[in-house]
Amino acid sequence: MNEIIAYFSTIPSSHRSLILVGGITIFWLIENTFPLFQMQYKKWNHAGINFFFTFTTIIVNFILAFILIRTAAWTTQNHFGILNWLPEIPIWLYTITGLLLLDLIGAYLAHLTQHKVKVLWRFHLIHHTDTWIDTTTANRHHPGESVIRFLFTAFGVLLVGSPMWMVFLYQSLSVVASQFNHANISMPVRLDKVLSYFIVSPNMHKVHHHYVLPYTDSNYGNIFSIWDRLFGTFTTLPKEDLIYGVDTHMLPEENNKLKKLLHIPFQKSRSAKNS
Repeated sequence: MNEIIAYFSTIPSSHRSLILVGGITIFWLIENTFPLFQMQYKKWNHAGINFFFTFTTIIVNFILAFILIRTAAWTTQNHFGILNWLPEIPIWLYTITGLLLLDLIGAYLAHLTQHKVKVLWRFHLIHHTDTWIDTTTANRHHPGESVIRFLFTAFGVLLVGSPMWMVFLYQSLSVVASQFNHANISMPVRLDKVLSYFIVSPNMHKVHHHYVLPYTDSNYGNIFSIWDRLFGTFTTLPKEDLIYGVDTHMLPEENNKLKKLLHIPFQKSRSAKNS
């Protein structure tokens, strides 16, 4: 455990980039070999759009990184936050508790809020317009959403009182988990179900990308599945019934054109056709 803490306390930016690129590469290869769906699409063209949004997310996080660093330092120096108010506990339990809480605020709460607050949904909608869900979809976030997610993460660091090494560990796990649960990979149903009791499995998250309500408003988790189960937002749907996308933007000229996607948050809102 001490080795992990030491590594993430000084993790180079190049290593964090390697985790991002390495994850996409590994799951890309797996989904090409064991696909859940044989999707008829131009994979590289589709990836190009999602890689653009990945790049803008990296830029946003890089520009705002000083906020996370200062927040984590302040919580440590001032003994502020949930972790700092707990009695002394084993380091492994301290770490798991911190990761669970960061995932609750930085992922689950952020995701839930974006679905419930209309002005935030405008930006998150771009993620849901993807009608070909694969590992590159994980980072398909409008730059505006990247800012929103970052602010939730910063709030989580403040409230949880996370040291910076834990923030880096959480972000690394979050990136890989998102690439995994978006990947177009076929897993044994029983294995996927067992995994879904602990982490967000591919089949569990794919339900969230079904094109109509109430499935779109379910399975908000990113790393841990406990929050969906605890707060009653967990649901299932047979993979045979899955249709990716969002019913208000199902036309290819809208959901597969970069310029159109960038402008969606600033267009007039559309009501869902189905529920």
